[in-house]
Amino acid sequence: MEKEVGRVFVYYGNIGVAAIKLSDKLKVGDQISIIGHTTDFKQKVESIQIEHKKVNEAKKGDDIGIKVRDKVRPNDVVYKE
Repeated sequence: MEKEVGRVFVYYGNIGVAAIKLSDKLKVGDQISIIGHTTDFKQKVESIQIEHKKVNEAKKGDDIGIKVRDKVRPNDVVYKE
């Protein structure tokens, strides 16, 4: 079962990074799905950054950056499997 863990608020296409506002915790190694109007893919979280510093996990309320393998858009929903 999937649980919503955050929403994309910015996508940096030149570096393939999604900025996500977390509504629950997320850690490196978690399997996520990103779903939106034209977005629908799954991937593993390879790394998480908070203010350009690598962290192993982030908590509810954090703004994080993660590398994504496909284009995402603001308000796309991030689910953890």
